[in-house]
Amino acid sequence: MREFLDLYEENKEKIEYYLQESLKNIGKLSPHKNYNFIQLFNLFPSLELVYLVNKDSKIQTSADIYKHNTDDKGKDKDRSHLLSKLELKNNHVAISKPYISSATRNNCITVSIQEDDNIIFLDFRLDVLLEKLNLIELHKPFHSITKAFYLFVGFTMITLATITILFSLYDFGVYLFKNQDIKLELMFKPIIALTLGIAIFDLAKTILEQEVFFKSYAKNSIVETKMITKFLITIIIALSIEALIVVFKIAIADYDKMVNALYLIAGVSLILVALSIFIYFTKKK
Repeated sequence: MREFLDLYEENKEKIEYYLQESLKNIGKLSPHKNYNFIQLFNLFPSLELVYLVNKDSKIQTSADIYKHNTDDKGKDKDRSHLLSKLELKNNHVAISKPYISSATRNNCITVSIQEDDNIIFLDFRLDVLLEKLNLIELHKPFHSITKAFYLFVGFTMITLATITILFSLYDFGVYLFKNQDIKLELMFKPIIALTLGIAIFDLAKTILEQEVFFKSYAKNSIVETKMITKFLITIIIALSIEALIVVFKIAIADYDKMVNALYLIAGVSLILVALSIFIYFTKKK
C-alpha cells in the first residue's frame, strides 16, 4: 500500500495535470448532474463518488452519486469542514492530498471544481488512477490477499500483546495473594511484560497504519524511524530491567557468576550505542 502513496508523491504533478486537463476538456460538469454524471464515470474508471456543495450555505445539495447508485445520507449535511480546507486556484480547481474516504473506505484523492454557486467534489480511487496512468500493474486478488494478511497479522499481534499483559498481571496477582514471601524479582516481571506488550502493540499499530488503514500519507521515513526507535528503546528498557534482576540474583546467591551479568549489561550497552548512531545518522540525513 505504501508503494501507491510513494508513486503518487513521485508523480504528483503528472497526475494533477492529467486530471485537470481531462476535466477541462469535458467542459462544464453541472449539466451532467441530470444524468448522475454517468458520462464522467465511464470516462474515468477511477472515479467513485461525486457530490455538490453550495459554496455560500456550505450545505451538500446533492446525494452521494456513485456509478451504479445514489445515496441520500449525505444530502443537506453541513460541509463547512471541507470548504474550510479548500484552496481553490485561479482556475477554480483544488486537488486534495490522499486520504481514506469515509464513504467508500478506499484510498482516494478529491478534485474540487467551482462552477457558479456550487462546488463539485469528485473522488478518484488512488490505486485505479495509478493503474490507469500505467504507474502500477495492479493484481487485485493478490493485493486483497496482501492487505488481508497484514490486517490479520496486525490484530493478532495486538491480541497477543494484550494476552501477554493480562497473563503477567494475573500471574503476579495469584502469586501475591498465595505467597507471603514476596521476592523483588517477581515485582519486575509484570513490568517487563508490560514493556514488551507496548513494543508489540506499537509495531502492530505501525503495520496497520502503513499497510491497511493509512493514518499517515507523507512520503518519508519519519514514521518508520520513529517506530524502529520506539521499538528498540522498549527492548532496551526490558533488557535493562532483566539485567538488573540478574545482578541482584547473582549478588545474593552466586557472586562468582557476576561476569554473566556483565555480558548482559554490555550487550544492552551495544544496542544503546547502535541506536544512538542510528538516530544520529537519521537526523543528519
